[in-house]
Amino acid sequence: MTRTLLSPPPTAQGAERQPSPLSNGLKQRHLSMIALGGVIGAGLFVGSGAGIAAAGPSIVVAYAVSGVLVMFVMRMLGEMSAVNPASGSFSVHAERAIGPWAGFTAGWMFWTLLVVGVAVEAIGAAHILQGWFPGTPAWLWVLLLMALFCGSNLAAVSNFGELEFWFAALKIGAIALFLVLGALAIAGVLPGGSPGTAHLLHDGGFLPTGLGGLLVGLVTSVVAYGGLETVTIAAAESKDPARGVAKAVRTTMWRIGIVYIGSMLVIVTLVPWHDKAITEVGPYAAVLDRLGVPGGGQLMNVVVLVALLSAMNANIYGSSRMAYSLVARGQGPRALAKVSGRVPRRAVLASCAFGFFAVLLSLWWPTTVFAWLLNTVGAAVLVVWGFIAVSQLLLRRRLEREAPRQLVVRMWGFPYLTWVTLAGVGGTLVLMTLDSGTRVQLYATGGLALALAVTGRVRQRRR
Repeated sequence: MTRTLLSPPPTAQGAERQPSPLSNGLKQRHLSMIALGGVIGAGLFVGSGAGIAAAGPSIVVAYAVSGVLVMFVMRMLGEMSAVNPASGSFSVHAERAIGPWAGFTAGWMFWTLLVVGVAVEAIGAAHILQGWFPGTPAWLWVLLLMALFCGSNLAAVSNFGELEFWFAALKIGAIALFLVLGALAIAGVLPGGSPGTAHLLHDGGFLPTGLGGLLVGLVTSVVAYGGLETVTIAAAESKDPARGVAKAVRTTMWRIGIVYIGSMLVIVTLVPWHDKAITEVGPYAAVLDRLGVPGGGQLMNVVVLVALLSAMNANIYGSSRMAYSLVARGQGPRALAKVSGRVPRRAVLASCAFGFFAVLLSLWWPTTVFAWLLNTVGAAVLVVWGFIAVSQLLLRRRLEREAPRQLVVRMWGFPYLTWVTLAGVGGTLVLMTLDSGTRVQLYATGGLALALAVTGRVRQRRR
């Protein structure tokens, strides 16, 4: 079959690209909201509670450090994707920069991360719905949600974009309202606020659990940032991919700090970090309850449900496009390469099927097979970030020699900040060996990455 997603190495400004068989139905407003919505997920609304409980007020530092790291990663990815927009995104860049084995490893690692994420999000959403409708089986909700989002992704890509636009709008509105209420409470305008620095500095100190707690918080925050990469996948299906991804990446950077770091600062300022409500009902609900907002817990359940549904939708989309890109480049089963209606429907069905199979694993073997599956993707985002940094380091040199005008987005402080990013990724992986829980995730993810790399090298030699 014709391989349309792997562009040749850049040669001259204005060189023609082969047309993609996929649609270009995504608009700039879709891309901007996908970028923003992708970073506001259940990891922020729910998962951050575990980080706060582990790190205390120093969770603000953890999110700040990992936030800087993800900004560098996205800037590098934006630079490469603006030059060569592709549904395979960093997998295509890794193949061009390092070799086919690297594209194979990064692509299938990310695909695994996304489809496992689909299962986790479906289970979380089903539990919320089950609480609202007692007596209904969780598996029924999972089946309905999987059918809904599988159907939306089988249709035109504009349907996916429109759903994500409104999902993201709701999440951003909820975060904005939360930050305003939090700022008013800290200023003493609302009851239950104005604690000063009591919870920040005098409730066990800013680092109450030591460096070990900060480490757990750092790993939690890194995982929470996962999802931003989807915008560079989606950009390939827009009318002006280079301009779209450049604008989306630029406008997202500073908002990361507001959403994540601002939220964490509000939470640990208003609620004691060791309050059980942070992990039991969630950090955002705990703040709303502290401020006496009527129905705060149920309100946050609605927001979390929206976040989970948005993540499901985005992960099915991202995994299907990554799978399609891989098979179009000869890096997977060719049966998934068929495109109909300008949508890779077989890749969509395959991603949904694996996600649903993972849900079944959670029902059959929750503490063994499913737990192992979760561990294998525990550090997957760090592996992907490592490939992005190495690819940008190599491709930037090539572009500066051969087509400097194509660099419409440039990584700051190249190559120094690229090396800083690589050091940050490597340092985080090393720190994961110091905690028993994260150590298991590191080894499981390392085993998956090694298996994919060996398979990719063998395939590369045979070809």
